Amino acid sequence: MGIIERIKEIEAEMARTQKNKATEYHLGQLKAKIAKLRTQLLEPPKGSSAGGDGFEVTKFGHGRVALIGFPSVGKSTLLTMLTGTHSEAASYEFTTLTCIPGIIHYNDTKIQLLDLPGIIEGASEGKGRGRQVIAVAKSSDLVLMVLDASKDAHKVLLSTDGHAVRMFIVAISYVIFLFLACCFPCFYQFFPYAYLILLWKLQSEGHRQILTRELESVGLRLNKRPPQIYFKKKKTGGISFNSTLPLTHVDEKLCYQILHEYKIHNAEVLFREDATVDDLIDVIEGNRKYIKCVYVYNKIDVIGIDDVDKLARRPNSVVISCNLKLNLDRLLSKMWEEMGLVRVYTKPQGQQPDFSDPVVLSADRGGCTVEDFCNHIHRNLIKDVKYVLVWGTSARHYPQHCGLGHVLQDEDVVQIVKKKEKEEGGRGRFKSHSTAPARISDRQKKAPLKT
Repeated sequence: MGIIERIKEIEAEMARTQKNKATEYHLGQLKAKIAKLRTQLLEPPKGSSAGGDGFEVTKFGHGRVALIGFPSVGKSTLLTMLTGTHSEAASYEFTTLTCIPGIIHYNDTKIQLLDLPGIIEGASEGKGRGRQVIAVAKSSDLVLMVLDASKDAHKVLLSTDGHAVRMFIVAISYVIFLFLACCFPCFYQFFPYAYLILLWKLQSEGHRQILTRELESVGLRLNKRPPQIYFKKKKTGGISFNSTLPLTHVDEKLCYQILHEYKIHNAEVLFREDATVDDLIDVIEGNRKYIKCVYVYNKIDVIGIDDVDKLARRPNSVVISCNLKLNLDRLLSKMWEEMGLVRVYTKPQGQQPDFSDPVVLSADRGGCTVEDFCNHIHRNLIKDVKYVLVWGTSARHYPQHCGLGHVLQDEDVVQIVKKKEKEEGGRGRFKSHSTAPARISDRQKKAPLKT
């Protein structure tokens, strides 16, 4: 039995298992097994050389953004409008078959935008070269999930926080259908079919849910932060389980069972938040990628204004229309906000600041301190720094004398003051004024006298 078949078998067993207090340990073990199998599925075969055709391109600029979505949702058109790079767009699906890069010039920075081929359901299992597309997304700083507004507009209630609304609709609809069946006998024979259609409409997944599930199954965590769980393997001593607050999802017994599933018998685990079983598995795996995501709803010109308003109010969402060039400036500002780029301008001593070529820092790419700023210019510069002068929003007064640990903010101006070179031979009255060589062997030998 292959890995994919084993994963489907475990998922079917989890679907059959009722969730309650007695089965939570069994479900935790099944989740750990699925995580192990999916990790094996992503690993290359042993003994094989470099992989085949990939979509990876060389990184360029101050950040990388990947366009991910189903075929024919407008990714290529969006790339052409934002970067000016031509990407073929047509009315049929799978127009783009490889990765096409482009550069966005925005706020004195260069952002690399990648147009990736459309992925389909089952991409995490290798369908439609989905693994190669997702591998490029892992190397990005931001993911733009491009969605078709005309196909997701009627599924606005399917967000993660709309479970109570769906249950309320199901209950009210059941009462209405039952009342109609009792009042009108002719409606009684259509009652089961109408109710099943309603349930199917409410439970079916939209494109956003399908893409999120595919990305999470390969280790991508969208708009999440790493769980506050300390985990360290040890050689001896058994398993040490502690927490700084009461836990409601995981207890000591469940933690032991999950660790034994990974064949870990000596480790130290400390919970600093009320994490779930999935969070614990992510920490044990250690290969998860936490990345920000913006949901871009294209083709809003074909739906009503009420549906556009509902989509725009969803978290981390932007509504646009590539056909009518609507709201593209809002998309660029949202990208800039999520990437968190910090522009720092340099000021030579006694001269005006250079506002033409900033040094771009990022918290996700090393940090935004003065030390990171010096390392970005040259790795040996930090040895000669005495202090820095900072002008900008991060300074309390202008200029402020700062050390290497000072955190810089966007559009700050920095002047580096170097240490003075040490004079050889001491200082003051201890300085040697003799210009004679220090060693006798360095002196030039005089020519012998002629007699």
